[in-house]
Amino acid sequence: MVAVLLGLLFTVLGVTSAYAARPAATTPHGSVIVIGTGGLTWSDVSQTRTPALWSFLRDGSSAAMTIRSVFTNTCPIDGWLGLGSGARAAGPGPGGAADRAQNQPCAPIAKTVDGEVQGWSTYLTTNAGNHFDSRLGLLGDEAATAGTCVQAIGPGAGVAAATGKGAVAHYTEFAEDSLTADLATCPITLVDVGEVRDPTDVATGETAPTATKADQVAAIDEKIAAVAAAAPNGANVLVASLSDAGQSERLRLAVAKGPAYGPGTLSSPSTRQPGLIQLQDVTTTVLSLTGLPVPDSLGGATLGRNPAANNSVDLAMDRLRDLVDYDQASHEVHSLVPPFFNGVVYSQLIIYALVALFWRGKIGSPRTRLRSLRLTRIVAVVAASIPAATFLANLLPWWRFASPMLAIVASVALFVALISAVALLGPWRRRLFGPMVVVTTTTMLVLGIDVMTGSRLQLSSLMGLQPVIGGRYYGLGNVEFSLFATSALLLATVAANRFVLARRPRMAAVAAAVIGGVAILVDGAPMWGADGGGPPALGPATVYLVLSLLGIAITWRRAAVLAAATVGAFLLVSFLDWLRPEASRSHLGRFFQSIIDGGAMDIIIRKLQQNLGLLFGNYRLTLLVPVALVFVIYVMARPTSWGSRALQRSFDRAPVLRAGLIAVLVMLTIGFLVNDSGVAIPAVGATIAVPFIIATSVRTLEDETRQAQPRRSERRAR
Repeated sequence: MVAVLLGLLFTVLGVTSAYAARPAATTPHGSVIVIGTGGLTWSDVSQTRTPALWSFLRDGSSAAMTIRSVFTNTCPIDGWLGLGSGARAAGPGPGGAADRAQNQPCAPIAKTVDGEVQGWSTYLTTNAGNHFDSRLGLLGDEAATAGTCVQAIGPGAGVAAATGKGAVAHYTEFAEDSLTADLATCPITLVDVGEVRDPTDVATGETAPTATKADQVAAIDEKIAAVAAAAPNGANVLVASLSDAGQSERLRLAVAKGPAYGPGTLSSPSTRQPGLIQLQDVTTTVLSLTGLPVPDSLGGATLGRNPAANNSVDLAMDRLRDLVDYDQASHEVHSLVPPFFNGVVYSQLIIYALVALFWRGKIGSPRTRLRSLRLTRIVAVVAASIPAATFLANLLPWWRFASPMLAIVASVALFVALISAVALLGPWRRRLFGPMVVVTTTTMLVLGIDVMTGSRLQLSSLMGLQPVIGGRYYGLGNVEFSLFATSALLLATVAANRFVLARRPRMAAVAAAVIGGVAILVDGAPMWGADGGGPPALGPATVYLVLSLLGIAITWRRAAVLAAATVGAFLLVSFLDWLRPEASRSHLGRFFQSIIDGGAMDIIIRKLQQNLGLLFGNYRLTLLVPVALVFVIYVMARPTSWGSRALQRSFDRAPVLRAGLIAVLVMLTIGFLVNDSGVAIPAVGATIAVPFIIATSVRTLEDETRQAQPRRSERRAR
């Protein structure tokens, strides 16, 4: 039933999207001028220090911009290659190597001599091996095919304006006295005004600039002012900071002014976040504004704007504060994610060890056993409250405090305390599932409501979406899906269990189907979760739970049919997503296109590299994959063994619990297999599922210990 509804849902979404009219090319608005720089953030902008950028902010549309290239930090050459290709691209590493570490110096920007970019073949070779399928020279090729010329001013602009063969038809060096003539030569003009390199953040072996960062910013602002003054009337002028200032990766500055962009905030369908765009959007916008065709392969979208009421100083200051918030929150949380996950993992491993000792009776005397069990259960409930609290913490502006680390820890602790208090002190506290139902329901509601209202709590949260990485900006990513789906299945298990105990198995199946179906809808709907890889994992898990409740045995043949249906659903959803307009496709639709284009192997290799990087990288989160899943599989496979007798007694009290936990395992396993960076799915799901198992089992032990105490007292009295 769930599978049929899921298929109908995606069929309707796919067909209606496929036959919807593609958006027409944006009506050209005169010439387009892109002023490219690097190392600038909105924190560098003020009325007094950067009057030119301030005027763009006040009179134009602004945004924070993700510039992530192939490597962790983005070098100037990476940014210019990315602008020219409309995709992630990068220059070579030291000595022409295809790889570059974060602490290694950037390759210089190649010069344009006699109409050709020097060393262009090196760029082609480097990007052919990075598996991002970037087409260097796309902007130049599209313009040349349409008979439109591109004027390049400065070395970086020459790289971005080059065709796929490295040819640049119109090139000059930056000179203020010839700007007026140069800017009027072609409909598209790219201008390199230089970049800021932070003397305190340069890589090992890189020569630090002698000028201070403030002096560099001021010099670039003067060049921007000169270009703006020389721009022809009716031109749209875009200023984009295309690269980082050193080793540190951050969101950068983007602003546009002209007929298409009055006062307001830039917006892009590729991020769905007002005031947040990505570098690929700039390439798409240049093509669109000049009436050139936009290839379907581009991941960017034409920039729109959310208009402001006027261009007053006060409103400009408000926009500046919001843009600085974007950058600061993203920057501060990014460095806190690894230690946070390490702390969560290690603390949960300690909990597992303590529980194992309790179950073996190695610690805790009979007199203190009840107190120890109660404490263990409380710790499990508190641990399970952490994920939801990390998202709720973004309701508070923790990044504005002097110590963001202390502020976010305090914010998370506050919401952990609130959720735990409701879970442990309410009238449901003595029920077998009571406290954990509160936690799972809270987690599901927080994530569900957030994706239905714009995904703002997830953005730059400890367990949420990281805009500086540029992987995903809205909907449910792998981490969020794992938390959401695990909570939904556990909630469905508890709801179904009540009906089973009341001898109403059909109502139990309906309850599980409804909760699972709603979760699938929220997760997969393009306007909400927009998760292509989630429904193929959550759907079969829900079907398994429903069939178990109806007493239908899962034989090998039925398991094979369910597996085949899952693969078929995955391919169907990929195909239906591919039918939608390119700008609306998820990663599954793009994968289907790559199968057609012959580039699917690059995506598969990149996904494998991402999984291996997570598994063997700095995130100790992945330690939970072998430890937690082996723990769960063991107790599921041997329910009467010494280590899981407490869980077996919980199975006796709650007959649906075993099937529910197996459904969670099914979802986590399929999610791991079908998603990029899928190794995070079982690891994150364990942060909810394992505390649920512990709290339930310990609750059973508590009840048994409490019931045994009067009998011991009676024996002593006799």
